[in-house]
Amino acid sequence: MKITETADVLVIGSGMGGATFAAGLAPTGAKIVILERGERLRDCEAARDARAIFQRGVFRPQESWLDGAGKTFNPGNYYYVGGNTKLYGAVLIRYRAEDFAPIAHRDGTTPGWPFGYDELEPWYTRAEQLYNVRGALGDDSSEPFHSAPYPFGPVPDEPAISAVRQRLKKIGLKPFSLPLGIDIEPWLKRAKTPWDAFPDTGHGKMDAESCGLACALAHDNVELREGAQVERLVAEPDGKRIAGVEVIQAGERTVIGAGTVVLAAGAVNSAALLLCSSQAGIANRSDAVGRYFMNHNSSAVLAIDPRVVNDSIYQKTIGINDFYLDDGHGGPPLGNIQLLGRVTAPILKANMPFAPELALGLMSRHAVDWYAMSEDLPSAESRVTVDGANIRLDWQRSNWTTHLALVATLKERLRAAGYPIVLSKAFDRRTPSHQCGTVRVGLDPATSPLDPFCRAFDHPNLFVVDASFLPTSAAVNPSLTIAAQALRVADHVARTDLRAHREMR
Repeated sequence: MKITETADVLVIGSGMGGATFAAGLAPTGAKIVILERGERLRDCEAARDARAIFQRGVFRPQESWLDGAGKTFNPGNYYYVGGNTKLYGAVLIRYRAEDFAPIAHRDGTTPGWPFGYDELEPWYTRAEQLYNVRGALGDDSSEPFHSAPYPFGPVPDEPAISAVRQRLKKIGLKPFSLPLGIDIEPWLKRAKTPWDAFPDTGHGKMDAESCGLACALAHDNVELREGAQVERLVAEPDGKRIAGVEVIQAGERTVIGAGTVVLAAGAVNSAALLLCSSQAGIANRSDAVGRYFMNHNSSAVLAIDPRVVNDSIYQKTIGINDFYLDDGHGGPPLGNIQLLGRVTAPILKANMPFAPELALGLMSRHAVDWYAMSEDLPSAESRVTVDGANIRLDWQRSNWTTHLALVATLKERLRAAGYPIVLSKAFDRRTPSHQCGTVRVGLDPATSPLDPFCRAFDHPNLFVVDASFLPTSAAVNPSLTIAAQALRVADHVARTDLRAHREMR
């Protein structure tokens, strides 16, 4: 097929990576076209209806993937303008400085990054400003250096959660205020619900659409195309550069050319797109595309005290990193702990369908809901492949011993804080707990598809800026790290590729 139009920069995907990259590059004046397979998420009653979201799965995608055994499952990835951030928990926390170096865990050692925390720190600050992060410095002993304070103060604890914070302090823990992308007043004005796993329809959540994309589209040189399904990347005849992409929109198949192509379709879909774009895969000299898939080991932990009522609405304001850098006794690290959004009876019913909702409501009324998260280690055998028209995700869970120790430690601490009943349940593959790593950055093109600026070693005009690039999962939410790297890459493209393109003109 012939190229029907051209852009200076094509961005595939409008999630955290793609939208933030476009925001960073927009001031250059380059013609940027963002291709998003989904549509805008419109406001509706279901957007604040827990039964619609969690029991009926109104916003889940209508697609199936294959697992490693060839069985189908419905993935929890979302296809809207703004990508997965439309339903994310809005925790915008930095990787710890130690996460950029190799770390010895109980079940293996991480490879580290091709650059250190100091290289990314200025971009973390810019990302926090772009996403209006609410937070406070000083309470988290694992917090890395910040060159500037958070733009806004923390989202306030509700009274019931303030009491929880004090209970934790009394047993020697150091709870800190989670850095959040939430303006709580407009969120609650729309409806008094949590925001975690609830879709944002323009009422206070700082997501890729409301912040990154809004910033980009404020420039006339940036265009968003909804319902644009990219089928494959098209290489030049000599295979050295990417000529453009083949895309289907409104039933019409076309090829759009570009000087620079930026892939940001998500850790699974970006890898699948590269793999199905040619027989050997695009940017795959290393045979690493699709490999090293990681997904945080995570569990929900409910702390129940029949003597105390939890009447909070949103709940999700506290984090605990006491066991992040070690296990509390000088041993290997365990991970991060944070509050979940308030888990009400309709949400519990989705996971316990045979339990009476009335009984679940009584349990929820006295429960505080936690999220325990441990690092998943990169393995070449944990991978995304393409099986005909199907995506196969063979997640080889690792470092599970560490996660079990984290959950056990959390349970012990919660009992010490006066919660006589503590229950836990691990999340399965239907919950995409921060998927990453399938097109990782590195220094050696024999083992990594991308260089430290997310440029493909095999194709100098191809970049990948979503969670695919992450060489390690760490044990905190990755959204802010993706945004920071996207801004860093945008600045690099502006200084190198676009400048060279203008000079050639």
